[in-house]
Amino acid sequence: MRRGLLGAVATGFGRLISELGIALMVGGNIAEATRTMTTAIALETSKGEFALGLALGILLLAVALVVNVGAALLAPPHRDS
Repeated sequence: MRRGLLGAVATGFGRLISELGIALMVGGNIAEATRTMTTAIALETSKGEFALGLALGILLLAVALVVNVGAALLAPPHRDS
């Protein structure tokens, strides 16, 4: 059961960090209030700040990698039965 829960959390986290459209529609893009990492990336690239947008994208990928590696390390070893 723990492996399934960790998989569900990892999937939910992946969906959470990738949802740009819904974040803009529901929460807007208000600085220090509703701005998420994905909306900040979209804002910076639309302003022509590609270096900052790329840096934020790499940071977002690093956070996702750390969360997924952490979940994999917490998962119990898979046993074939």
